[in-house]
Amino acid sequence: MCLKIKHFVVLITICVLYSCNQNKLNLIKIEGKQISLDSTYSKKATIEGYVLPYRTRINTILDSALAYAPKAITKTDGEFNTSAGNLMADIVLSEASPIFKSRTGKEIDFVLLNHGGIRSIISEGKVSARNAFEVMPFENNIVIVEVKGTDVQEMISFLIASGRAHPIAGMQIVIDKNRKLRSAKIKGEPINAESTYFVATSDYLVSGGDNMGFFKNNTAISDTDYLIRNAMIDYFKKVDTIAPKVDNRFYME
Repeated sequence: MCLKIKHFVVLITICVLYSCNQNKLNLIKIEGKQISLDSTYSKKATIEGYVLPYRTRINTILDSALAYAPKAITKTDGEFNTSAGNLMADIVLSEASPIFKSRTGKEIDFVLLNHGGIRSIISEGKVSARNAFEVMPFENNIVIVEVKGTDVQEMISFLIASGRAHPIAGMQIVIDKNRKLRSAKIKGEPINAESTYFVATSDYLVSGGDNMGFFKNNTAISDTDYLIRNAMIDYFKKVDTIAPKVDNRFYME
């Protein structure tokens, strides 16, 4: 009797396994359709009621005044440097320097950002966290790159040839009326081709963004894990009035 039961169990097991094997499903295709969200869709009161306190809190935080701008700050008010570009570069230098110093004991020498990364003006009046999100909507971190003096010279050639006011800080470039380099200095000193320099920039540019391929020869990269946008917000909280100007950090003589 026991042997018959064992045979029966084995038979049932084989049948179940065979049945499962026969019913195996294979994915043939995936279909989907696009559903447009337009004026024909009405708001749901229950969802709106749930979201409202969160939306109100977020808007309050984003729109609270942090500083004041006596006039509009734009990236179009100068040929070689602009008020918006100078503000961005100066913020990166001031806010990232203590982080880099505390971690490495070294100083940031200069800053290079990209003109296209500035996505909005800062209008005259109150300056808020929302302005930082509008100017810098991207999730770009500040990174410090160690580069050779020869690569810095390549950067300068790129900046002169680009025809765009890419933001810089800690560096001065002077060109003549034929757009030939007259002088280039970092922290007031001529660039030494044999030295290395620490440049603060964005992770986007380090990866070759905006045709800035000269970062590929870097000696070392240090990620601050600090968003440029957050650096802006931190800076806005520290100051009362924001009034950057077009200056002589890059100009034609």
